[in-house]
This record gives sequence, C-alpha cells and structure tokens, in this order.
Amino acid sequence: MKTVGIVIVSHSPKVAEGAADMVRQMVGNEVPLAWCGGDPAGGLGTSVEKIMGAIDQAWSEGGVAILVDLGGAETNSEMAIEMLPPERQGRVVVCNAPIVEGAVIAATEAAGGSALDVVKRTAEELSPQ
Repeated sequence: MKTVGIVIVSHSPKVAEGAADMVRQMVGNEVPLAWCGGDPAGGLGTSVEKIMGAIDQAWSEGGVAILVDLGGAETNSEMAIEMLPPERQGRVVVCNAPIVEGAVIAATEAAGGSALDVVKRTAEELSPQ
C-alpha cells in the first residue's frame, strides 16, 4: 500500500510553508508532502499551475489529499484536479478541514498507512459541523 500524499495550498506562501514545516516536524519524511501559495505575480492568491506542480511533487499511487485555507484555494484546487489525467483525478481529493490541524492529522493518518478516504474523513472531522 502506498502512503497518501499531502498538499497544502494557501493564499500565502509563508502560511503554506509553515504548515508543511509543522507536518514535517510531527510526522517526518515518510509522507509525500508539497505546498504552494501565492499568485503568479508573487502576491496573495493561488495558482492552478502551482497546485498541479504540488500534486505532482506529492503524488502517490495511494492518492493525494489537499488542504486549503480559503474558498479561492479550494476552487483552484478543484480546477487543478479536473486538469489532471483521468487516471489520477479520482485519486486526489480536497479536504474540508482547517489547514494546519487538518494537514497534521491527515499526514499522521497517512503515515499510519490509511487509505485516501480515511485520511480525508479524519481530517474533516476537525471541521465545525
């Protein structure tokens, strides 16, 4: 079984990098991890191209769980998924979870060998109902 990869997408590159740093410090290097943030001009925002690059970087046959900070990051992540080859689209999901806590718990679950649907469900348990 392949370990699920984690992608962190934030409007701020510093927020994305900080969340990824927390994941690395808590889980180590056993989980494929990538992050991206900022628009192509270097300001706040997100970029479909950067997200696609992060998905490629964290790619695992076990799938990829994406954690996002705001609605625009979610929309661009969904667009990035739609642009993936068809055989990959069903193995990438956006988690409706807090970006930092969600990324840490998703990576912890992935490190334990859980499948993509379990990683997503566990991260989303952190969201207010």
